[in-house]
Amino acid sequence: MIIVTGAAGFIGSCLIKRLNRDNFNAIIAVDKFHIPAKEKNLEGAKIQEFVDRDVFMEWLDKNNELVEFIFHIGAKTDTAEFDTALLHRMNTQYTQDIWKRCIQYQIPLVYASSAATYGLGEMGYDDDESKIHSLKPLNPYGQSKQDFDVWSLAEKDKPFFWAGLKFFNVYGPNEYHKGRMASVIWHAFNQIGKTDKMKLFRSHNPEFKDGEQMRDFVYVKDVVEVCIFLMHHRKNSGIYNLGSGKARTFLALTKAVFKAMGKKEDIEFIDTPADIRDKYQYFTEANMEKLKKIGYSKPFHSLEEGTEDYVKNYLLQGLKPY
Repeated sequence: MIIVTGAAGFIGSCLIKRLNRDNFNAIIAVDKFHIPAKEKNLEGAKIQEFVDRDVFMEWLDKNNELVEFIFHIGAKTDTAEFDTALLHRMNTQYTQDIWKRCIQYQIPLVYASSAATYGLGEMGYDDDESKIHSLKPLNPYGQSKQDFDVWSLAEKDKPFFWAGLKFFNVYGPNEYHKGRMASVIWHAFNQIGKTDKMKLFRSHNPEFKDGEQMRDFVYVKDVVEVCIFLMHHRKNSGIYNLGSGKARTFLALTKAVFKAMGKKEDIEFIDTPADIRDKYQYFTEANMEKLKKIGYSKPFHSLEEGTEDYVKNYLLQGLKPY
């Protein structure tokens, strides 16, 4: 059995479909199910059992001998959530409970960290574990992920194999239910479809021109390939960046969406809301050397390649799931 938490969500559901492609069909899906907005994500997926996240620990205590691997992808991911107790319980403490059971039952673990732990990037975007304790996230969500990373590194006892993945700006099919938290590509597609134009935030930083704010956008198909690699690799435990390794501008992203939709470019700039300007990231880029050094060699989609595939083969097909 392979466990995937956050199974009905964006990355979790894509990971299950990818596992199914390799004939891993004894999947234990853990999440809060029966949420209409997410139901399409698991259409056609082969799943052995659905387990509510609130009873998962009890389930694992009873069935641990049958479990081969755990992908803990589930989390409260809203960067605008300010209930720190909720985030600690759902993100930090829940992951600690899984970690302790992976040690007790000798189960390998891959869990979702986040590039939100890097904050404004004052210390760069290097997944050097000796620097992780010094990172300063900008919001409670990032802090809840940071708290677990720091805790895990300090723990004397660890699973025999574990990996924490600092996801950068992931985009792709099965994110339609995320609303405001969906990728810029998803929002661009919808805005262009309705208005034939796209509004981008104006730069309020003299070092960046309008639209040239940069992010490391990574296609979800590349994310799940890394997860599959680590499931088979099972050595070189640690925390790893997971981005494309190449920062790209919002302008380039928007132009790629217009092209994939077959529409003429029409881009307008608006002021960044005052309440988020002081916490706005102007640049993120994952240093991917650490993952490459342990043997991961598959090429990542370029922004243009990923956008074209996502728009033409999923978004234009009317919410076609991965």
